[in-house]
Amino acid sequence: MKHWIEAARLRTLPLSVSGIIVGSIYALAHPTDEILTPTDVFNWNIFGFAILTTLGLQILSNFANDYGDGIKGTDNEDRVGPKRAIQSGVITPAAMKKAIIITSFLTLCSAMALIYYAFTDTNLFYSLFYLVLGILAIFSAIRYTVGNTAYGYRGFGDLFVFVFFGLVSTMGVNFLYSKQIDALLLLPAISIGLLSVGVLNLNNMRDEASDKKVGKNTIVVKIGGAKAKKYHYFLIISAMVLVVLFSVLSNYRFDQYLYLIAFVPLVKHLLTVYKNQDSRALDPELKKLALSTFFLSILLSICMVSLVADLFVNVFLGGR
Repeated sequence: MKHWIEAARLRTLPLSVSGIIVGSIYALAHPTDEILTPTDVFNWNIFGFAILTTLGLQILSNFANDYGDGIKGTDNEDRVGPKRAIQSGVITPAAMKKAIIITSFLTLCSAMALIYYAFTDTNLFYSLFYLVLGILAIFSAIRYTVGNTAYGYRGFGDLFVFVFFGLVSTMGVNFLYSKQIDALLLLPAISIGLLSVGVLNLNNMRDEASDKKVGKNTIVVKIGGAKAKKYHYFLIISAMVLVVLFSVLSNYRFDQYLYLIAFVPLVKHLLTVYKNQDSRALDPELKKLALSTFFLSILLSICMVSLVADLFVNVFLGGR
C-alpha cells in the first residue's frame, strides 16, 4: 500500500482540484438569472463527484507516467527526482498496467455520476458532450507518456495540463452548476492553467538533462534551460496579473483582495528559480508551487464567498 500511495504522488493532488474549487465557488457566488439563491445553484453531489473525477484523472496520469517512463527507460539513474515505482522495482509493469485500467474505470464511473447529477435526463446533448470530454480526458492522461506516439515526448504536455487542469476544470465544472458560460471566469481559469503548467515546466526543467538523453522532447528540451526560465516567469507572472484583472473587473472591495497573500510564496518561488544555477535543485519547488496554487484557489474562493453573504442579505433581509 505504501508503494501505491507513493506512485499516486499525493503532492500533486491539491493542485489538480484548484480549478474545481474556484469554478464551484464562483457558481455559488454568481447564481444565474433563473436561480435566485446560492443554495439553488450549488450542489454537493456535483462538487463531490467533480473532486473525485479530477483526483482520479490526476492519479491515473501519475500511474501512466510511471508506467510509460518506466518501460521506456526514461526513469533511470540520471533522473533527479524521487525514484518511481517501476524504476525502483517495487511495482511491476504488469501490476501498474492493471492499476491504470482500474483507475480509468473508476474515474469514468465517477464522471458518469457527475454528469447524472448535473443534467439528470433533461439535457441529453450536454450529457453526451461531457461523457465524450471525460473519455478524452482519460485517454489523454494515459497517452501523455504511454505508447510510441506519446504526446509528452513531443512537447505537448503543457497544452494538455493547461486545457484540462485549467480551462476544463474551472469553466467545465462551473457550467455543470450554472448551465451557462461566464466569460469573466475565463481569467482565473487561465490563471490556474498557467500555474499548473508552471509545475510541469519545473519538472521538465529539473529533468532536462535526463530527458534529452532518452529523446523525451519536452518544451524545455526544445528551447533550452535559459529560455525555459523566461517561459516560467511568463507563466507565473501572467497568472498573477490575470487574477488581479479578474478582481478589478468583478469590482471587488478592498477586503476581497485577501488572496494577494498567496502571491508572497509565488514571488519567493520566482526569485528561487531566477537565482538557480543547478536545475536538479528545483525539485523542492514543485511542491511549493503546487501548494501555492492550491492556497491561491482557497483564498480567492474565500473572497468570492463574501459575495455570497451579501447576496443572502439582499435576498432574505431586503438589503438590511
